[in-house]
Amino acid sequence: MSAVSTVSPSGVTGRLRVYAKLGKLSFYDYYLAAFVVWTALPGPLLWGGRTWSVLLLHTVGYVGVVAATVALDDVTGIRDGSDARNYSPEDGTLRDRSRKPLLSGALTVRQAELFGWGAAVWGAVFWGIALAVAPERSLWACVTLAAVLASNVQYSYGLKISYRGGQELILLTPGLAVLVPYVLLTGEVTGLVVLETCLVGLWSLLVSLYSNMNDVEGDRLAGRRNLATLSSAAGYRRTVAAIHLLEPAVLVAAIALDAVPVWFAALVLPLWAVRARQARAGLVRGDVLVARVLGMKLHRWGVPVLVAANVLALHTG
Repeated sequence: MSAVSTVSPSGVTGRLRVYAKLGKLSFYDYYLAAFVVWTALPGPLLWGGRTWSVLLLHTVGYVGVVAATVALDDVTGIRDGSDARNYSPEDGTLRDRSRKPLLSGALTVRQAELFGWGAAVWGAVFWGIALAVAPERSLWACVTLAAVLASNVQYSYGLKISYRGGQELILLTPGLAVLVPYVLLTGEVTGLVVLETCLVGLWSLLVSLYSNMNDVEGDRLAGRRNLATLSSAAGYRRTVAAIHLLEPAVLVAAIALDAVPVWFAALVLPLWAVRARQARAGLVRGDVLVARVLGMKLHRWGVPVLVAANVLALHTG
């Protein structure tokens, strides 16, 4: 391992900045789902006070859940050495090592654990309040939120679900940030919302799959069992290629079932051009970290596309 600083930051601002890095607060992609939910709502609900309350409370709670997940993942990563192996200084801005304050010694493992569990409590409290104020108290939504909280916190900690074959399933759960708030606000599920839940989940997964491709050797040494570590390099590339194809497949199915109009496909075509670049970078050229960054960009660009599609489909004419 290369030498790193072990000096803790001084001052409240410096300390908060370090904890923000531990909680990956700069990675805001998941929280953009609130805009997709809002624009998918029936017109009468758009400007209701309870609508804004539920969306805000769910999003604030989700920030805590994600922060807990990544902080406790970093705790495990520093203990088993996988983060030191996977975050090479040579990767530069493509894999920013400064986002790992445990690697730099800016925080201790104990501080990271306390932060992680505090963030989990934060998430549980705000999600509980969201359920309390929601106009529709769906048992399914309550159970789903509890399952997401429990499974995400134990992604790499406690039960270590990501080490036991469940990593990819958890990596799909960001899509539920569309479905669950919509159910809490309307008490129903539409074909459009199911499609957008699938798309957001796949966008998240198609970032992490390339991270796993980069991390495969370190993860194998750490004993993590996921698609990358259990497959050959060629087999994993075929799996990722198949998951790429799921994105157009779910859209075609939605159009065939009249869940969305045909013109919906025209809006997402520019995204597929970026997706093709991502597949070429990661699966053909082997530039997996470039492919990961393209996936992150596509997730951020995809949200305005879904917002525009919702406005056109539901709130115009």
